[in-house]
Amino acid sequence: MKRAMQRLAQPALYALTIAGGLLQGCTPDARDAPPAPFLVKTTIREIMDAEVDPAADALWDSVAFTATLQGEHEDRPQTPEQWQAVRRSAITLLEATNLIVMPGRRIAPSDIALAPGELDPAILQHKLETDAAQFAAYAQVLRGLALQAVDAIDAKDAQKLFELGGAIDSACEACHLVFWYPPASGGKPLRKEGNSP
Repeated sequence: MKRAMQRLAQPALYALTIAGGLLQGCTPDARDAPPAPFLVKTTIREIMDAEVDPAADALWDSVAFTATLQGEHEDRPQTPEQWQAVRRSAITLLEATNLIVMPGRRIAPSDIALAPGELDPAILQHKLETDAAQFAAYAQVLRGLALQAVDAIDAKDAQKLFELGGAIDSACEACHLVFWYPPASGGKPLRKEGNSP
């Protein structure tokens, strides 16, 4: 009886050993893991200069209401091509809010040329690392406004787009008061003409 039990147990033991080896072979090895799907190379400041600023400027410039002695005048997209061009800018602004909150992205190049009064990149980086959640919250606000801009453009609602332009400007400035301007500036813009919003 004892020998019979041993004969039965041996195949079961072999089966467990093989199964264990197969399972071990299926376990992911960190060394075999594929590379990360994202390359985080540029900084937040560079994305601001390359994407956020031009896109926001295009939205701000797309609609204007002026009043003169001769009467009121409205500048707005007229043709489908003009509306499409503005829509591209809104989408660029929208997607840039995803890029700036990607983990591992630094706030500014260490060797960036600073305008008078601008904070050192090391100080800005410390502020970002200390309160990344607040920075992400500012980005989410801007993202929501960009989504509304896309909707306004699709509806060809120039008045709504004009109003959103003001809201976008306020959202940018609120973030800059924390993550760009030094406290002593009192929130006064430090940017030179052409810098990011």
